[in-house]
Amino acid sequence: MENYTSILVIMAIMIAASGMADKIKVPAPILLILLGIGIGFIPTMPEVALDPEIIMLLFLPPLLYDAAFNISFKEFRTHINTISTLAIGLVFMTTAAIAVAAHYLIPGMSWPLSFVLGAILSATDAVAAMGITKGLGLSHKTSTILEGESLVNDASSLVAYRFAVAAVTGVAFVWWKGLLNFFLVFGGGLAVGIIMGKLLALVLRYFRTNDLVIISLTLLMPFVTYLVAEHFEVSGVIAVVALGLGISRLSKGKFPEKLRRQSANFWDTNIFLLNGLIFILIGLQFPIVMKQMATEQVWWSILYAAIITIIAFAVRFARVLWQQVSLTKAFEGKRRLSEEALFDRPTSVIISWAGMRGIVSLAIALGLPVTLDNGQPFPMRSEIIFITIAVVLFSLLGQGLSLPWIVKKMHRKAASTQEPKD
Repeated sequence: MENYTSILVIMAIMIAASGMADKIKVPAPILLILLGIGIGFIPTMPEVALDPEIIMLLFLPPLLYDAAFNISFKEFRTHINTISTLAIGLVFMTTAAIAVAAHYLIPGMSWPLSFVLGAILSATDAVAAMGITKGLGLSHKTSTILEGESLVNDASSLVAYRFAVAAVTGVAFVWWKGLLNFFLVFGGGLAVGIIMGKLLALVLRYFRTNDLVIISLTLLMPFVTYLVAEHFEVSGVIAVVALGLGISRLSKGKFPEKLRRQSANFWDTNIFLLNGLIFILIGLQFPIVMKQMATEQVWWSILYAAIITIIAFAVRFARVLWQQVSLTKAFEGKRRLSEEALFDRPTSVIISWAGMRGIVSLAIALGLPVTLDNGQPFPMRSEIIFITIAVVLFSLLGQGLSLPWIVKKMHRKAASTQEPKD
C-alpha cells in the first residue's frame, strides 16, 4: 500500500510539474528529472527502485510503438542511410571509445567491464530525444533522423552488451559469431514485427466497425509483439518498431478520420503519463544509488561520468559531421542518392547535440547480473550503475537545457546562409 500511495503521489506531482514546465517554458523532462532527484533526497520518502524487466516490458513497447507510428515512413526510408549509420556503426564506435576511456580512467576496470559500460551507454534514447526536442520546431528531416536512430540503435547496444557481459563471465568472444548473432537478432526482430503487423491488420479489418476494439487492440499488440520477439530471443525493440511503422501505413489509408482522432487522443494521454513517469523515476534513482556508495567514491564517479559524457558527445559529433560530408560527396559524385537525404552543417550540430542517453541505458544497467555463474558478486556493479545514472543525468540536463539555445542559433545560421547576397 505504501508503494501504491507513493506512485499516486509521484504521478500527481508529475502531472502538475508537466503543466508548470509548459508555463515557464522549460522542457518538461528536465524539470521532472530535477524533481525526482529532489524527492529522492527527502528522508521520509520510501525508495522507489526501478525493476528493469518492468521498464523493458511495461514502458518501452508503447513508447516505441507510438514513436514509430508517428514517424513518416517515406522520410524514414529517405534517410535510412544516415539512420543505419548512426544506429549501428556509431553504437559500436561509441562502445569502443567509452571502453577505452573507462579502462584507463577508472581504477580496477577490466577490459570486459569497460565494454559492458560502453555498451550500456552506447545508444541514444528515443524517449529522451522525443521528450526534449518536442516543441523546438525541428524540421521533419531532423526529427526523422533523430527518432529513427533512437528507435533502431537499442538492438545494436543490446547485442554489444550481451557479448560484453559474457566476456565478464569468462566466455570467449568470437567475432564472426557476434556478427552472425547481431544479424539474427536484428533480422529476427524485423520478421516478428512484420508478421505481427500483418496479423493485426487482418484482425483490425475484421473489427473495422468497432472503434473501441480497434483502439484496444493497437494498445495490446506492442506488448504482445515485444514478448513474442523476446521469446524467440530476437530484438523486441526492432519488432515493435516494425509493427508501428506497418500499422502507421495501414491507418493512413484504411482508418476513418474519426477513428484516427480518437486513437490519437487515447495514445497522446497514455504517452504523456508514461513519459512523465519515466523521467521522474530516472531522477529518483540517483539518490538511491548514491546512498549506497562512499562519499569520496561518489565524487570520483561523477568525474568519470562527466568525462565519459564528453567523450560520447565528441564521438557522436565527429561521426555525424563525417556522415554529412560523405553524403555530400556521394551526391556530387552522382551516385544513387536522393538530394533529400542530404543535410547541412547546422542540422549536423542539432543532431549531434540531441543524442541523449535515457531510460534504456538505465534499464540495462539495473539489469546487470548480481552474481556470476560461480556465485561471486558481479565486479563493480554498483559503480557501473552509478556512472550510468550520472551520464544519463549529465546528457539529459546538460544537452537538454542547452538544446533550445542550440536549435535557435543553428536555425538563425541556416537562415542567414540562405539569404540572397547583394
